[in-house]
Amino acid sequence: MASVARRTNRLLSSVPVSLSWPRFGLRGVCSTGFRFMSEPSAAEPDTPSPGRKVLETFTEEFEIGSRLITLETGKIARFANGAVVMGMEETRLLSTVTSSKGDGVRDFLPLTVEYQEKQFAQGVIPTTFMRREGAPKERELLCGRLIDRPIRPLFPAGFYNEVQVMASVLSSDGKQDPDIMAANATSAALMLSDIPWGGPIGVIRIGRIYGQFVINPTMDELSLSDLNLVYACTRHKTLMIDVQAREISERDLEAGLRLAHPEAVKFIEPQIRLAEKVGKSKKEYRLSMITERTLEKIKSLVESRIEAVFTDPTYGKFERGEALDNITQDVKKTFEEECDEEGLKVLPKAVDAVRKQIVRRRIIEKGLRVDGRHLDEVRPLYCEAGNFPILHGSSLFSRGDTQVLCTVTLGAPGDAQRLDSLVGPPTKRFMLHYSFPPFSINEVGKRSGLNRREVGHGTLAEKALLAVLPPEDDFPYTVRVNSEVMASDGSTSMATVCGGSMALMDAGIPLREHVAGVSVGLVSEVDPSTGMIKDYQILTDILGLEDHLGDMDFKIAGTRKGVTAIQLDIKPAGIPLDIICECLEPALKGRLKILDHMDREINAPRTQDNRNSPRVATLKFSNESLRRLIGPQGVQKKKIELETGARISISDGTLTIVAKNQAVMEKAQEKVDFIIGREIEVGGIYKGIVASVKEYGAFVEFNGGQHGLLHISELSHEPVSRVSDVVSIGQELSLMCIGQDVRGNIKLSLKAALSQPGSDRRNADVKDSVTPNKPTHNVWTSVENVSSCQETPSSIFGESSIGKDEDQADTAMHSPPSILIRSAAECDARESLSDQCFSKKTDKTVKPSTISSSSLSSRKQLTNPVLLKRNSNKKVEDNSEGENGHSATSHSSVVKNANYILKGSHASGVSAKSLRLGDRLTAKVYQIRAHGLVLELGGGIRGMYRFEGNGMRDFEVGEELRVQCSSFSGKGIPVMSLLDDML
Repeated sequence: MASVARRTNRLLSSVPVSLSWPRFGLRGVCSTGFRFMSEPSAAEPDTPSPGRKVLETFTEEFEIGSRLITLETGKIARFANGAVVMGMEETRLLSTVTSSKGDGVRDFLPLTVEYQEKQFAQGVIPTTFMRREGAPKERELLCGRLIDRPIRPLFPAGFYNEVQVMASVLSSDGKQDPDIMAANATSAALMLSDIPWGGPIGVIRIGRIYGQFVINPTMDELSLSDLNLVYACTRHKTLMIDVQAREISERDLEAGLRLAHPEAVKFIEPQIRLAEKVGKSKKEYRLSMITERTLEKIKSLVESRIEAVFTDPTYGKFERGEALDNITQDVKKTFEEECDEEGLKVLPKAVDAVRKQIVRRRIIEKGLRVDGRHLDEVRPLYCEAGNFPILHGSSLFSRGDTQVLCTVTLGAPGDAQRLDSLVGPPTKRFMLHYSFPPFSINEVGKRSGLNRREVGHGTLAEKALLAVLPPEDDFPYTVRVNSEVMASDGSTSMATVCGGSMALMDAGIPLREHVAGVSVGLVSEVDPSTGMIKDYQILTDILGLEDHLGDMDFKIAGTRKGVTAIQLDIKPAGIPLDIICECLEPALKGRLKILDHMDREINAPRTQDNRNSPRVATLKFSNESLRRLIGPQGVQKKKIELETGARISISDGTLTIVAKNQAVMEKAQEKVDFIIGREIEVGGIYKGIVASVKEYGAFVEFNGGQHGLLHISELSHEPVSRVSDVVSIGQELSLMCIGQDVRGNIKLSLKAALSQPGSDRRNADVKDSVTPNKPTHNVWTSVENVSSCQETPSSIFGESSIGKDEDQADTAMHSPPSILIRSAAECDARESLSDQCFSKKTDKTVKPSTISSSSLSSRKQLTNPVLLKRNSNKKVEDNSEGENGHSATSHSSVVKNANYILKGSHASGVSAKSLRLGDRLTAKVYQIRAHGLVLELGGGIRGMYRFEGNGMRDFEVGEELRVQCSSFSGKGIPVMSLLDDML
């Protein structure tokens, strides 16, 4: 296209100026022909053309809490009955209201409020498979309830047309929570519509940071605040309160409420001004009301019978309901006989109205409640904690007929709920899920997805308990509380708070103290002429019927120190704030009584001592170790979860294991220890797998890929002729670490991990009289690699690692060795190199007779070997001899019994080369071992004899034997056999 444009420009540039379009007074060429410059253009009209509508925008600006707020209408959603865009800084929210045209046959207000946060508002594409928003999230349901609760009481009685409110976030900067903006924008949209409504209202949020109240706090300020108060009101009365706090006192809470009211009223005037500019006139709607004549007729038939039912306190919830049904059926038969169609249509509602009048009059005039309690009396309480021991935590809480079962489940940090909201934290580690099944009220119902009421009640209880949970740094686990309502007769959400607090303590979670909740009600008498309340009564711990027939449901939860959560819902068009504040005192008294009863059941976090109860463990590892545990694409982690049944969560340097019981936890920890490894301790038991089998023992892989030597002498308490008879490659063993040899190899023992035959009887004899002191194990650490030239002398002339007994292992446990961990392949390579170095030194100048004790000491200091004691039962004649031994762990595989290290004195000039194969001589027994003998051959030379088959018999130290040299080990140690005359 660019090349075409250039060619076109070249052609036009060659046209003479006298022939250009302006020369002839023409503007240009179009599809409809030429147009002169003096002719007015239809595309640029001076006045609006027919059919074109000019968008006229109306705006109101005002400032609250140092933030500029705008209300705008006319530009967006012009077809809606009412539409308003509210803006605060860079956050914009649209709220629309519509109403149905026809009159539905119903006896309630079908008000629907939908709040939606789409990801485009913050410039993000949804991460779902379809890349679009799905069902409403919990936050959206809660914000919808926050809008619904203050606007519902202001619709006129008898207005039953369907009304729908839709609030959508258009843009969000993440600084302001859009929920308050949505409630105020909805109020403004209702004011602009023709729907009958008694607004406007104002909604404000108040925080408190370091004792100072903050108006309209940002999300960053809310994270520092100990109070999150949402307050909605008309010009003179309170409509809705929602509070989350960290144990704020009733006095400070009242101060916050009285500050919030005048600030919320500031939202009202701008809405009135905007409605005066572009508001629609309210339409006349048909109200579904009961006529006075019909109401009086029904009242005369049922009043005395209903009053008799509510006068008798022995009636329960269902007995009262059954009696009222019988009364209604009797009146229905009368109306059917009289053919009173109007009476039949409104009969249920009229009977309910008569019942309401009777109950309210008895409470206000006589102070008598439905169940016979005093106005400030709490129903009988019953608490039980730990009734399901196999669970992390459980409790059963009953208050009157209301009963709630709460359970607690602990999880790893990775189990936290992910939140895809525009504001707030990305995850939530504490969740409380409230469930209200139909059987709790003896009804038939269908369980579906998220229920607005269940989400709201669960969130209220969650806010109440969140204030007493330990900080995340001290308690990083994810916690889920599940509340199942078993029976409902009012205040199930407050019962959930009480039951959830006990269940958390039963789970061992270190709560600061218990949290309890109680619901306070109000019954008032209004002057019809002025609309003012002339008399009222406050009720503590209301029943379900008192909630239904009363004016208010004021739920207050907290500890002994203060309030943690509040939710206020009302039915009339507002209640004075003074009455609201007056309800705080009786709520505190009822709460303290409930807390006393809960403390008697459980007053401290319970320790878990049942092996069948679920377990949670948190371990710290380096990120490199955790990467090894995860494996490529998480294969290793998934394999452990599949094999053990445990759940593993990995975060920065932290590994969390969740298991259903102790056995599963131990199994998972063994798998983790095998892959990652842990600090090696002498005397510790480790699981390992045989990697290779040699003639002198087996190399075992354990503790995260490390290798150790299981010598043939450590396989069993009984003599073992071949290693392959006991272990095989790939076999899993439980082994004890007994130390290290002079070359840095980890020494493992199978027989030490097993009980020695006959030891049980000896242990039983001294069990009651001797209490052994368990030594503190030293933690093994790695050292730098040492060159082979430094290691070779010590491996040749160092102390024996096989000529040991139980005392040697005990010495190794008390000595702090430095471990150089090698694999089996490295050990074989070192062995080969050591043989070469040994042969070179013996061929040149190094001879046993010329080695001094001082040179030995200096060489030992180079390699820092582990010094092991000799057998305390054997006397050592020459200390220098004992320190100049050879290690069979460095022998070649030619010698099958390499575990017998023969220590010879090199005081004389006799060499091993003077002995030939087949030579016969008389030898003395120097030491008796479990698998053979150490023989003194004379001339300072010692040899070894291995027991074969049933050839083992009683020998004595110093006994002379006739032997024959049958072979030599890789280090030149003679291997002897007994002559036939000695067998």
